Amino acid sequence: MSSRDRNPRRVSVSSHGGATGAPLAAQPALQPIDVTPSFKHKAYAALKNAIVAMDIYRSRDDIRLDERKLAQEFGISRTPVREAMAQLESEGFVRSVPRRGIYVVRKTKREVIEMITAWAALESMAARLITQTATDEEIAGLRKMFATFENGKLRAHLDEYSDVNIEFHQTIIRLSHNDVLIDLAENLFTHMRMIRRKTIGEKDRADRSIRDHMNIIEALEARATDRAEELVRDHALGLADHVERYADYLD
Repeated sequence: MSSRDRNPRRVSVSSHGGATGAPLAAQPALQPIDVTPSFKHKAYAALKNAIVAMDIYRSRDDIRLDERKLAQEFGISRTPVREAMAQLESEGFVRSVPRRGIYVVRKTKREVIEMITAWAALESMAARLITQTATDEEIAGLRKMFATFENGKLRAHLDEYSDVNIEFHQTIIRLSHNDVLIDLAENLFTHMRMIRRKTIGEKDRADRSIRDHMNIIEALEARATDRAEELVRDHALGLADHVERYADYLD
């Protein structure tokens, strides 16, 4: 038997071709995925929820976040907390000030108005899509949200209504069944959630809000596409007008 017969056959493979000379597509180097949520993601979710739940516009005082204290309260090292902070900073929820620390971000009046204007565009398009694709049952669910607040009970349940108001607008987006639109709106609305909670009790916004919502629901139920789109857009821009006129605490 020759040395050629005794040795296993060797095949040379390069990045430009395989054993037959056919080109090979470049492949990324991948590592196994750990499906268990990491401490970073858990810390990120907990911090984001805590920030959103705060009434950050009640006071003008800076809100400083202490990495060391947060890590101790979470029972984890500072590294995942620091990583979570970096992600929150990229999303505009906190800012890092050299040699001072990390602070919760308050949006300026102009920034809030710009966010609301962008939201008006997304939510009004969602309303248009709802009239074309949502089921009657899905639309009926919007009306059920407000059954609690009939017969003059709104003022007595303002905090509860604030939560339902926020859920209503998130549901409008979700019922569009447009994944790209939903993704675009998600982080934007998280910022707006804080300002909606602040403004709902100002002037007569709560009463006007529920009237607007009922008109929107009626337009969606009637599949009145143009009217539903217009009502949703005007409702959102009404919030922008309110902020422009009365939200001096944002300056």
